[in-house]
Amino acid sequence: MDPASQDINLNSPNKGLVVDQSDSLSDVPVEGAVGNSANPLPPGLTEEEAEELRIELTKVEEEINTLRQVLSAKERHATELKRKLGLSPLNELRQNLTKSWQDVQTSNAYKKTQETLSQAGQKTSAALTTVGTAITRRLGDMRNSATFKSFEDKMGNLKVSRHSRDTLSSHDVINPH
Repeated sequence: MDPASQDINLNSPNKGLVVDQSDSLSDVPVEGAVGNSANPLPPGLTEEEAEELRIELTKVEEEINTLRQVLSAKERHATELKRKLGLSPLNELRQNLTKSWQDVQTSNAYKKTQETLSQAGQKTSAALTTVGTAITRRLGDMRNSATFKSFEDKMGNLKVSRHSRDTLSSHDVINPH
């Protein structure tokens, strides 16, 4: 396959395919290009210098086209090798994500953030333990206070009196005299 007859437009759906060169636009002058008769030569540039620059520009553009064609062929070859190896785009994406995640985890920023969050968690845990201990102590103190003892006694008396009344009521229902 002649590389000059391949479509090298990287955005083309026919990239790398053989195309008919008869309708090629390579000979059409580009507006603003050096040598376009509508553009005069820049000041201080002779016609000979301009011609040398045009020749060099043509060579560089040809080299660029050749490199694009080589790159396209290499991409197709790499795709074919990946297909033969059973590597799918999904597997590649998974590998890239795994590698990226490993890179993130080994980064200094991640390590510092992880360390800071760990310290914050430890301090929060210690603070909550201290608050819990204080609440437990305070509830114990309340339970041992005279007010609570008095309340507890009253509740106990209420329970006993209600239980006695309920027992008497059920006894009266069972044995109505």
